[in-house]
Amino acid sequence: MRLTAIAALLLATTAAPLAAQTDMVKLRVDKLEKEMKAVQRKVFPAGVPVQPEIGPTDSTTSAPATNPVADLTTRIDSLETQLRTLTGQVETNDNRLKKLEESVRLLKTESDTRLKALEGTGSVPAAAVTAPPASTPTSAPAIVAAKPAAAAPVAVAAPVAPKPVATPVTAPKPAATTIAKPAAVTAVKPASTAKADPTRKAAIAAVEIPATGDAVEDAYSYGFRLWQAKLYPEAQVKLREFAQKYPSHKRASYAQNLLGRAYLDEGKPNLASVTFYENYTKNPKGDRASESLYWLGVALTRLKKLPDACKVYDEFNEVYGARTSADLTAKVAKGRTDAKCAA
Repeated sequence: MRLTAIAALLLATTAAPLAAQTDMVKLRVDKLEKEMKAVQRKVFPAGVPVQPEIGPTDSTTSAPATNPVADLTTRIDSLETQLRTLTGQVETNDNRLKKLEESVRLLKTESDTRLKALEGTGSVPAAAVTAPPASTPTSAPAIVAAKPAAAAPVAVAAPVAPKPVATPVTAPKPAATTIAKPAAVTAVKPASTAKADPTRKAAIAAVEIPATGDAVEDAYSYGFRLWQAKLYPEAQVKLREFAQKYPSHKRASYAQNLLGRAYLDEGKPNLASVTFYENYTKNPKGDRASESLYWLGVALTRLKKLPDACKVYDEFNEVYGARTSADLTAKVAKGRTDAKCAA
């Protein structure tokens, strides 16, 4: 009877700490599951979360040699350490991406400013000539008639002369309106060049327009053939139209990347860098997103923005790493050398 009472007393004294340890382990497991789900939502915003590799235990296996609670506590400590490491990596990647976006935003602002300044210098003479037609559609013939009228000694022509003189003084106001629409100006220039230059017109006509029955594929193929023929302005028009008309098509990533290549090959790294950045950020799962990130580094290198180019190559290694082809990996390595990035 005494032995039975002693055994019951021992069991009661050991069960209480064991139950307390089990409750603590449950609390830590619940907390760990919540934190892991939060990290998975951050890492896989649109994907399938990683399922745990813990399954039901096999009843036929023998009992563990160590205390189950101690073994579970050790495993939870290890998982918590890995979770802290993963959380730190996610925060580091977010910080890098924010810095990269800020650099490209500043670059885009600088590019727009330079482009407007260049368009302003090229449009001032045209604005001075076209300023009189802003008043009435028939003012252009009136200016032509006013020139011979000035030579005649007629008293009536005297009040007409001050009007053309006063109009060029206010010419800067309509000039600002014409500069505000650069897309219309650049769209007209390739067409007028092709009409004025018979050689270029013949080169464009020599590019075969595909007709496979798939209008979308044919549109992209034609832009690609124009780029292959080094007819960069014409290729830019077709590729830009394709990207705007079919933004969700598989070839949209190809067209946007090739549009940046056309800008870069024509010697316009400012426009190329903006195009590559938009293709990488707006369509990160596109087939040419990784290539656009590499070419963004090339464009920044040509703009002498070597630190920003190195950040782009670091982003490439972080996001894609060994998942890319050997050829693209070798190009990135050469790009880092050209940008004088740290090893």
